[in-house]
Amino acid sequence: MNYASKMTSDVKEGPVITLSNGLSVPILGIGTSPVGGYSHEALVCALKECGIRHIDTARLYKCEDLVAKSVKESGVARKELFYTSKAWPTQFGYDEVKKTLKKSLKDLGVEYVDLYLLHWPICPSGTKNPKELIAESWQALEECYQQGLCKSIGVSNFEEQHLNDLKETWTVVPHMNQIELHVFNYPKKLIEFCENLGIKITAYSPLAKGKALIHPDVLKIAEEHKCTPSQLLNKWITQKGIITIPKSTKPDRVKENAKIVDITLTPDNVAKLDDISNHEMFSVYVVTQQNIDEWGASLE
Repeated sequence: MNYASKMTSDVKEGPVITLSNGLSVPILGIGTSPVGGYSHEALVCALKECGIRHIDTARLYKCEDLVAKSVKESGVARKELFYTSKAWPTQFGYDEVKKTLKKSLKDLGVEYVDLYLLHWPICPSGTKNPKELIAESWQALEECYQQGLCKSIGVSNFEEQHLNDLKETWTVVPHMNQIELHVFNYPKKLIEFCENLGIKITAYSPLAKGKALIHPDVLKIAEEHKCTPSQLLNKWITQKGIITIPKSTKPDRVKENAKIVDITLTPDNVAKLDDISNHEMFSVYVVTQQNIDEWGASLE
């Protein structure tokens, strides 16, 4: 399947992916996860010097107000930006999701976000009916979408069964599924399942917390293309028509990640990188029920 079939280009934003509702999403974004801390300097650099226009954040990250300050300093206009944020499972529920989205809007200093996600399909301990809780949370997002509070809606870390469960009640098909995706974790079956439903994919942790940067095959192919391992790994993702949101607290690394447009991998290169997870498959993010509860408690 050609995942890049709907990839278009925009001079101002660079390459974009078009969602099922026609909304364009910059294929290269920047993450703001709490790993390594928040970097005001890195985000300003991404926006002001690198032309990156897609910012990924979440209530869990506790930095939406900091993002607002960085955007203001960058001088980039709201209309040029694509904001993604997310509600944590302890914020699920019809009323709670709506309240959480409005808090995100307030902290970000915007009237709408471009994409809002349900962050994880694991519900808080004690939830009597997880399937029902996720369904009513999705209903709330559908209504926020209709009201224009978010220009698109989606999920994160949802597997096929979670999507099939949600499919029973949704009236709006998720526009996006944000998942952990790198050479050690390439869930081709899930990607194809989402594509068949019209759901686009965003890859987080594209460098596998740095572990992919030293893989022999990655180093060899990067040398062949005279690029860095991080550039190669991000290009491997975007060449499939998948969005990538690498996180870095260092401006130099941000600039490095932004320079992937001119790299074109050969079919053999892609096949070699695709094959890594067939032999060395692992996840760098393992979230447990305890994590859901403890991290959620810190948001209250």
